[in-house]
Amino acid sequence: MNHNELYKYLVAEYNHPFSGWDFSYLDGRRVTIRHISSWNYMATVRAGMALAQSLLDMDTGGGERLAALQPLPTETCATESYAPNIPVARKCLEPLGVKVYEITDNTRLPFADNQFDLIINRHGYYYEPEIKRILKPGHQIITQQVGGKVMERLNSVFDVPYTYAGWNLEKAVSQLQATGLQIIEQREEFLVERFYDVGAIVYYLKIVPWQVPGFSVEKYFDKLVTLHEMIQADGYFEDHFHQFFIIAQK
Repeated sequence: MNHNELYKYLVAEYNHPFSGWDFSYLDGRRVTIRHISSWNYMATVRAGMALAQSLLDMDTGGGERLAALQPLPTETCATESYAPNIPVARKCLEPLGVKVYEITDNTRLPFADNQFDLIINRHGYYYEPEIKRILKPGHQIITQQVGGKVMERLNSVFDVPYTYAGWNLEKAVSQLQATGLQIIEQREEFLVERFYDVGAIVYYLKIVPWQVPGFSVEKYFDKLVTLHEMIQADGYFEDHFHQFFIIAQK
Protein backbone atom coordinates (compact mmCIF):
# COMPACT_ATOMS: atom_id res chain seq x y z
CA MET A 1 0.00 0.00 0.00
CA ASN A 2 1.14 3.57 -0.60
CA HIS A 3 1.78 6.03 2.21
CA ASN A 4 -1.68 7.59 1.99
CA GLU A 5 -3.36 4.17 2.27
CA LEU A 6 -1.03 3.20 5.11
CA TYR A 7 -1.84 6.38 7.01
CA LYS A 8 -5.61 5.81 6.73
CA TYR A 9 -5.20 2.20 7.83
CA LEU A 10 -3.13 3.17 10.88
CA VAL A 11 -5.60 5.86 11.93
CA ALA A 12 -8.38 3.25 11.75
CA GLU A 13 -6.29 0.90 13.90
CA TYR A 14 -5.68 3.64 16.45
CA ASN A 15 -9.41 4.39 16.60
CA HIS A 16 -10.48 0.77 17.01
CA PRO A 17 -12.46 0.48 20.30
CA PHE A 18 -10.73 -0.77 23.43
CA SER A 19 -12.50 -1.70 26.67
CA GLY A 20 -11.37 -2.97 30.05
CA TRP A 21 -7.97 -4.60 29.69
CA ASP A 22 -8.81 -6.88 26.77
CA PHE A 23 -6.03 -7.36 24.20
CA SER A 24 -7.92 -10.00 22.18
CA TYR A 25 -8.06 -7.71 19.11
CA LEU A 26 -4.33 -8.37 18.74
CA ASP A 27 -4.60 -12.18 18.90
CA GLY A 28 -2.38 -13.64 16.19
CA ARG A 29 -0.97 -10.21 15.34
CA ARG A 30 0.98 -9.86 18.58
CA VAL A 31 2.53 -13.07 19.88
CA THR A 32 4.41 -13.58 23.13
CA ILE A 33 6.83 -16.49 23.26
CA ARG A 34 7.08 -17.66 26.85
CA HIS A 35 9.94 -19.61 28.42
CA ILE A 36 9.34 -23.08 29.82
CA SER A 37 10.66 -21.80 33.15
CA SER A 38 8.15 -18.92 33.33
CA TRP A 39 6.03 -18.64 36.45
CA ASN A 40 2.25 -18.90 36.26
CA TYR A 41 0.69 -15.84 37.87
CA MET A 42 -2.89 -17.11 37.81
CA ALA A 43 -1.99 -20.53 39.21
CA THR A 44 0.05 -18.93 42.00
CA VAL A 45 -2.85 -16.64 42.90
CA ARG A 46 -5.30 -19.55 42.93
CA ALA A 47 -3.04 -21.42 45.33
CA GLY A 48 -2.84 -18.38 47.59
CA MET A 49 -6.62 -17.92 47.50
CA ALA A 50 -7.12 -21.38 48.97
CA LEU A 51 -6.03 -19.97 52.34
CA ALA A 52 -7.63 -16.52 51.99
CA GLN A 53 -10.96 -15.27 53.29
CA SER A 54 -10.31 -11.70 52.12
CA LEU A 55 -8.74 -10.63 48.82
CA LEU A 56 -7.80 -7.34 47.16
CA ASP A 57 -7.09 -7.11 43.43
CA MET A 58 -5.22 -3.88 42.70
CA ASP A 59 -5.65 -2.15 39.31
CA THR A 60 -8.17 -4.75 38.20
CA GLY A 61 -8.60 -3.24 34.72
CA GLY A 62 -11.98 -4.41 33.43
CA GLY A 63 -12.12 -7.14 36.08
CA GLU A 64 -11.65 -9.95 33.56
CA ARG A 65 -8.78 -11.72 35.28
CA LEU A 66 -10.30 -11.47 38.74
CA ALA A 67 -13.58 -12.91 37.44
CA ALA A 68 -11.63 -15.81 35.94
CA LEU A 69 -10.41 -16.72 39.44
CA GLN A 70 -13.86 -17.75 40.68
CA PRO A 71 -14.87 -18.90 43.22
CA LEU A 72 -13.64 -15.83 45.07
CA PRO A 73 -13.18 -15.34 48.83
CA THR A 74 -16.22 -14.04 50.71
CA GLU A 75 -14.65 -10.60 51.09
CA THR A 76 -13.18 -9.63 47.72
CA CYS A 77 -12.46 -6.04 46.71
CA ALA A 78 -10.88 -4.46 43.65
CA THR A 79 -9.36 -1.08 42.88
CA GLU A 80 -9.01 0.71 39.55
CA SER A 81 -7.53 4.13 38.77
CA TYR A 82 -8.33 4.44 35.03
CA ALA A 83 -11.77 6.06 34.91
CA PRO A 84 -13.04 4.41 31.67
CA ASN A 85 -12.42 1.00 33.24
CA ILE A 86 -14.57 1.64 36.32
CA PRO A 87 -18.01 0.92 34.77
CA VAL A 88 -16.58 -2.05 32.88
CA ALA A 89 -15.11 -3.54 36.04
CA ARG A 90 -18.26 -2.93 38.06
CA LYS A 91 -20.43 -4.57 35.41
CA CYS A 92 -18.11 -7.57 35.42
CA LEU A 93 -17.45 -7.90 39.15
CA GLU A 94 -20.40 -6.56 41.13
CA PRO A 95 -22.65 -9.54 40.18
CA LEU A 96 -19.92 -11.68 41.81
CA GLY A 97 -20.17 -9.73 45.06
CA VAL A 98 -16.98 -7.74 44.45
CA LYS A 99 -16.93 -4.05 45.38
CA VAL A 100 -14.88 -1.97 42.94
CA TYR A 101 -13.23 1.19 44.31
CA GLU A 102 -12.20 4.06 42.05
CA ILE A 103 -8.76 5.18 43.23
CA THR A 104 -7.22 8.60 42.69
CA ASP A 105 -4.49 8.36 45.33
CA ASN A 106 -2.62 5.08 45.60
CA THR A 107 -0.78 6.29 48.69
CA ARG A 108 -3.96 6.14 50.77
CA LEU A 109 -6.36 3.30 50.01
CA PRO A 110 -9.90 3.14 51.47
CA PHE A 111 -9.26 0.04 53.55
CA ALA A 112 -8.68 -0.73 57.22
CA ASP A 113 -5.36 -1.68 58.74
CA ASN A 114 -4.69 -5.44 58.53
CA GLN A 115 -7.77 -6.01 56.33
CA PHE A 116 -6.65 -8.51 53.68
CA ASP A 117 -5.35 -12.07 53.73
CA LEU A 118 -4.09 -11.75 50.16
CA ILE A 119 -3.31 -8.81 47.86
CA ILE A 120 -2.76 -9.41 44.15
CA ASN A 121 -1.40 -6.95 41.63
CA ARG A 122 -0.76 -7.71 37.98
CA HIS A 123 0.99 -4.87 36.11
CA GLY A 124 -0.39 -2.23 38.47
CA TYR A 125 1.11 0.49 40.66
CA TYR A 126 1.42 -0.05 44.39
CA TYR A 127 2.73 2.01 47.30
CA GLU A 128 4.73 -0.19 49.63
CA PRO A 129 3.69 1.40 52.98
CA GLU A 130 0.02 0.98 52.04
CA ILE A 131 0.56 -2.68 51.17
CA LYS A 132 2.08 -3.24 54.60
CA ARG A 133 -0.70 -1.29 56.33
CA ILE A 134 -3.68 -3.15 54.83
CA LEU A 135 -2.12 -6.64 54.71
CA LYS A 136 -2.69 -8.93 57.69
CA PRO A 137 0.43 -10.10 59.57
CA GLY A 138 1.76 -13.35 58.16
CA HIS A 139 -0.02 -12.85 54.83
CA GLN A 140 1.15 -12.04 51.32
CA ILE A 141 1.10 -9.86 48.25
CA ILE A 142 1.60 -11.54 44.87
CA THR A 143 2.62 -9.16 42.11
CA GLN A 144 3.71 -9.42 38.49
CA GLN A 145 5.25 -6.20 37.19
CA VAL A 146 6.31 -4.88 33.79
CA GLY A 147 10.01 -4.04 33.93
CA GLY A 148 11.73 -0.92 32.67
CA LYS A 149 13.46 -2.66 29.76
CA VAL A 150 10.15 -3.58 28.12
CA MET A 151 10.10 -2.99 24.35
CA GLU A 152 13.46 -1.22 24.32
CA ARG A 153 13.93 -1.79 20.60
CA LEU A 154 10.55 -0.22 19.84
CA ASN A 155 11.43 2.85 21.89
CA SER A 156 14.72 3.13 20.05
CA VAL A 157 12.85 3.25 16.73
CA PHE A 158 10.72 6.10 18.06
CA ASP A 159 13.81 7.68 19.63
CA VAL A 160 12.08 8.25 22.98
CA PRO A 161 12.91 6.84 26.45
CA TYR A 162 10.48 4.57 28.26
CA THR A 163 8.63 6.34 31.09
CA TYR A 164 9.53 3.73 33.73
CA ALA A 165 12.98 2.75 32.47
CA GLY A 166 14.46 2.35 35.97
CA TRP A 167 11.85 -0.11 37.26
CA ASN A 168 13.26 -3.61 37.81
CA LEU A 169 13.27 -6.58 40.18
CA GLU A 170 16.18 -5.36 42.27
CA LYS A 171 14.57 -1.97 42.90
CA ALA A 172 11.14 -3.46 43.68
CA VAL A 173 12.60 -6.00 46.12
CA SER A 174 14.66 -3.31 47.84
CA GLN A 175 11.65 -1.04 48.30
CA LEU A 176 9.44 -3.83 49.68
CA GLN A 177 12.16 -4.91 52.11
CA ALA A 178 12.71 -1.32 53.22
CA THR A 179 9.04 -1.21 54.19
CA GLY A 180 9.53 -4.28 56.36
CA LEU A 181 8.10 -6.97 54.10
CA GLN A 182 9.85 -10.32 53.68
CA ILE A 183 10.54 -11.55 50.15
CA ILE A 184 9.30 -15.13 49.71
CA GLU A 185 9.95 -15.47 45.98
CA GLN A 186 11.44 -13.29 43.24
CA ARG A 187 11.89 -13.99 39.54
CA GLU A 188 12.60 -11.96 36.40
CA GLU A 189 12.47 -12.70 32.69
CA PHE A 190 12.57 -11.27 29.17
CA LEU A 191 9.94 -12.77 26.86
CA VAL A 192 10.10 -12.58 23.07
CA GLU A 193 7.37 -10.31 21.70
CA ARG A 194 6.50 -10.31 17.97
CA PHE A 195 4.22 -7.97 16.05
CA TYR A 196 3.15 -9.15 12.60
CA ASP A 197 1.82 -5.84 11.28
CA VAL A 198 2.39 -2.20 12.09
CA GLY A 199 -1.32 -1.67 12.77
CA ALA A 200 -1.00 -3.96 15.78
CA ILE A 201 1.84 -1.79 17.08
CA VAL A 202 -0.30 1.34 16.70
CA TYR A 203 -3.17 -0.25 18.64
CA TYR A 204 -0.77 -1.47 21.33
CA LEU A 205 0.75 2.00 21.78
CA LYS A 206 -2.70 3.53 22.12
CA ILE A 207 -3.49 1.10 24.95
CA VAL A 208 -0.19 1.66 26.79
CA PRO A 209 0.43 5.41 26.29
CA TRP A 210 3.33 5.41 28.78
CA GLN A 211 5.43 3.33 26.35
CA VAL A 212 5.78 6.20 23.86
CA PRO A 213 4.40 9.33 25.58
CA GLY A 214 2.39 11.58 23.29
CA PHE A 215 2.07 8.89 20.64
CA SER A 216 -0.17 9.53 17.64
CA VAL A 217 -0.17 8.29 14.06
CA GLU A 218 0.26 11.83 12.76
CA LYS A 219 3.18 12.66 15.05
CA TYR A 220 5.13 9.47 14.42
CA PHE A 221 4.04 8.49 10.92
CA ASP A 222 7.61 8.49 9.59
CA LYS A 223 8.67 6.05 12.32
CA LEU A 224 5.63 3.89 11.60
CA VAL A 225 6.62 3.76 7.94
CA THR A 226 10.04 2.52 9.06
CA LEU A 227 8.40 -0.17 11.22
CA HIS A 228 6.12 -1.18 8.35
CA GLU A 229 9.11 -1.61 6.07
CA MET A 230 10.95 -3.64 8.72
CA ILE A 231 7.96 -5.97 9.06
CA GLN A 232 7.61 -6.28 5.30
CA ALA A 233 11.27 -7.30 5.09
CA ASP A 234 11.46 -9.64 8.13
CA GLY A 235 7.90 -10.89 8.51
CA TYR A 236 7.54 -9.42 12.01
CA PHE A 237 8.98 -6.89 14.42
CA GLU A 238 10.63 -8.61 17.37
CA ASP A 239 11.32 -7.11 20.77
CA HIS A 240 11.46 -8.21 24.40
CA PHE A 241 8.84 -7.97 27.13
CA HIS A 242 10.54 -7.44 30.48
CA GLN A 243 8.61 -8.59 33.53
CA PHE A 244 9.23 -9.78 37.06
CA PHE A 245 7.36 -11.60 39.80
CA ILE A 246 7.43 -11.18 43.58
CA ILE A 247 5.73 -12.78 46.53
CA ALA A 248 6.24 -10.75 49.71
CA GLN A 249 4.94 -11.39 53.21
CA LYS A 250 4.16 -9.11 56.14
